[in-house]
Amino acid sequence: MTSVFEEKNTSKAILRVGLPAMLGQLTTLIYNIADTFFVSLTKEPAAIAAVTLCAPILLIIMSIACIFGMGGSSVIARLLGEEKKEDSGATMNFCTYAMAIAGMVTLALGLAFLQPLAEMAGADADNMAYTRDYLQWIFIGAPFIMLANGFVHLFRSVGLIKEGTIGLVLGNAVNIALDYVFIAVFGWATAGAALATSLGFVCATAYYVACMIREGYKGNPLVPLSLKRFSPNAAMIRKVVSIGIPGALITVLMSVSNIVLNNYLSIYGSDAVASYGIAYKLDLIPILLSVGLSQGVAPLVGYCYGGNEKKRMSDIVKYAILYGVFIGAAFAAVFVLLGKPLAAIFLQDDVLIQQTGYFLIILCLSAPMLGIINMVTSYFQALGKAIKSLTITVLRNAVLFIPGVIILNYFWKLNGVIAAQPVVETILTIICICMYLRDAHAHND
Repeated sequence: MTSVFEEKNTSKAILRVGLPAMLGQLTTLIYNIADTFFVSLTKEPAAIAAVTLCAPILLIIMSIACIFGMGGSSVIARLLGEEKKEDSGATMNFCTYAMAIAGMVTLALGLAFLQPLAEMAGADADNMAYTRDYLQWIFIGAPFIMLANGFVHLFRSVGLIKEGTIGLVLGNAVNIALDYVFIAVFGWATAGAALATSLGFVCATAYYVACMIREGYKGNPLVPLSLKRFSPNAAMIRKVVSIGIPGALITVLMSVSNIVLNNYLSIYGSDAVASYGIAYKLDLIPILLSVGLSQGVAPLVGYCYGGNEKKRMSDIVKYAILYGVFIGAAFAAVFVLLGKPLAAIFLQDDVLIQQTGYFLIILCLSAPMLGIINMVTSYFQALGKAIKSLTITVLRNAVLFIPGVIILNYFWKLNGVIAAQPVVETILTIICICMYLRDAHAHND
């Protein structure tokens, strides 16, 4: 079978790298929804609100893995395009140990500053205990959360696409099974949800390490695990970190904007936070599928860039954008038609169901635009143009979103807060199209 990086049929190449990544993101989505579903069985809006409030903190932990996962993936894919396998393997080895060390540091700092972090997330007297319970177990699992999330990107960059997806699916499947045991059977509420999440990532990490050991026995130079191969140099670290930090800041800024949003939602009580949390979890379906498609395609774009295949790279980006827009539009139509029945899966109160369905309709208006925004962001990351991908993120989550929440809240209260996402992403879509066309024109000159 032709290597995915050498597949000349554009649509087939996108499907081979995009579908596994989308499947992985879909299982991530399912575990997110499962967390909310099983916590909702407690019939405590404060517990549901706590899961929503803690989501940005979990994203920040994952973003640290992005420094070495996404940064390393971009560097490795371009090195492979240049046929530098030894350098690719050395980069993979460095990123693996760097993620493990970062995870241990995060564990120690997270537990030391648990209360201030819960307050920063927007917890109040109603949901503080639930929030602390969730964060405690998430920080205990931080090393494995980082390794598992980083390995997904690194495995894709060296062509181990199937293995990368299996690890992600395995971790999420364990998480969902343990959600049922810890929440529905043992009644551990948010603590059970967080413990299930951490143990899922433990299993995923164990699988990835086993794959690396297996590849090492096969003599694969791209995935060395031995400490003897740990030989980073200043140039390698600089290349990884220069791409990885902007990539991590993408998630950090997203988390900061979500924290600001959650604090404004908290003004309207736990019911509003719970309704938004469920609507957002459902809206994550097109969001994560779009993210999976763009992240799956990114190593292929980087490989083409490293190999100077400009026409093929351009075709891949254009087709991926087209597929992403179609997926988003399809889900937007479903949510507009079935918003309330979907909300009723998680809620019993008629008022909350009505409100959640309404929130979902507003949020999903931007779903078709995600195919453009996420692919253009991944395009710049794949090419090593971290500042441009960071620019998109800063515009999205700081320059546009935070002021948007504040201004729209002032004029339209809760409705304005919810509407901030589609308003901002409409503006950002136009900016992304202009940025991509300008960059593509420069490559063709």
